Amino acid sequence: MLAYRHAFHAGNHADVLKHTVLAQVLRHMNRKDKGWRYIDTHAGAGGYSLQGDYALKRGEFEQGIARLWGRADLPAPLADLVALVRQFNAGKGLIQYPGSPAIAQALMRPQDQLRLSELHPTDHKILASYLGDVPGAEVKLGDGFASLKAQLPPPTRRGVLLIDPPYEIKTDYARVLAALREALERFPECVVLIWLPQLQLIEATQLPPRLKAAADAGARKGWLHARLTVAPAEPGGFGLLGSSVFIANPPHTLHDELQSVLPCLAQALAQFDGAKSALDRSARA
Repeated sequence: MLAYRHAFHAGNHADVLKHTVLAQVLRHMNRKDKGWRYIDTHAGAGGYSLQGDYALKRGEFEQGIARLWGRADLPAPLADLVALVRQFNAGKGLIQYPGSPAIAQALMRPQDQLRLSELHPTDHKILASYLGDVPGAEVKLGDGFASLKAQLPPPTRRGVLLIDPPYEIKTDYARVLAALREALERFPECVVLIWLPQLQLIEATQLPPRLKAAADAGARKGWLHARLTVAPAEPGGFGLLGSSVFIANPPHTLHDELQSVLPCLAQALAQFDGAKSALDRSARA
């Protein structure tokens, strides 16, 4: 697992989907004055150069954020994400891409908190140098799954949890499900965002229905599941076809926002003619 570096994938189609959802959830949280706590179990480095060797080796951002960068016709949530990425670049063009902690930090207020965990020592060092001194932020080197006991529920009873492991080892699938169950047991109102890869693996296929069942049992406000398919399978069935974000206790505004976003993303980020999107919801969402 310590071999994984998100810098190879920064700004790709999966990041665009994930960060669009995250930004809209935090915008909704900001509608109330009471502070929130954002918990990131796999925080990464916080931000990534798109001109470095890692990003340029695969150029995945060219099929992701770069396709939205110059457009003036985007739905409001996508325009919001592009504006946040421009803010992260300080008007210097598309040079860097913000990770989830940077998105959260851009939207946090003085009364809000960031609780960021990262297991890779190099990425943790970068993240700590970037956000370690921000008031209200804590950056820890360690297993983010193990941090939930100490972080939930927050004192304000308002929280957003992002679970985004690399899924390079198959035990990540079981740990994600266990983390959702634990989070909802400790804090049934917690907004939980889980990024999921779309792969032709049985573990990847089985996880979404298991998450839905767990949310049906433990979430107060149901769930949403936003799916985006952008690429065909590689020979042998390998490769990332797309991704999805599962949201337990989604804000009541999120369904309608994603209905406008997902078809636009499927069209803008398509790498083949079969690109598509879908949005499922529970009866309570």
